[in-house]
Amino acid sequence: MDPSQQQAIIQQPVTTVQMTTISNPLMPRGGPREWNSGIFECFNDIPICLCGLFLGTCYQCCVSTEMGEHCCVPICTPGALGVMRAQIRGRHNIRGTLMNDCCMTTFCGPCTLCQLSREVQDIKSGKAQV
Repeated sequence: MDPSQQQAIIQQPVTTVQMTTISNPLMPRGGPREWNSGIFECFNDIPICLCGLFLGTCYQCCVSTEMGEHCCVPICTPGALGVMRAQIRGRHNIRGTLMNDCCMTTFCGPCTLCQLSREVQDIKSGKAQV
């Protein structure tokens, strides 16, 4: 090929990036919601109240299983109740903070366990707000 017939390259190749948005069907839409029941509404469900008060860690294992986690999470994880509460909050778009979860589980452990259990039951039965 004759050098006079070659064309000069005056532009560099361009890389194109295509953005794709993937929606998460597991994450509820809209703003954060409140818990379906308050922290001190333990007496709204007497069986849960009695289990939370008298069975403690054993009942945490049951709630952990209801959440789809291994039953040994409360036994093997320090501060498991706070972790479980934060997980449900994040998964179901419930208003709150880690500091609030920490305080609730530290100072109102049985009530927090009962609230968490009621919330998990409401979510599973479709009664929870979304």
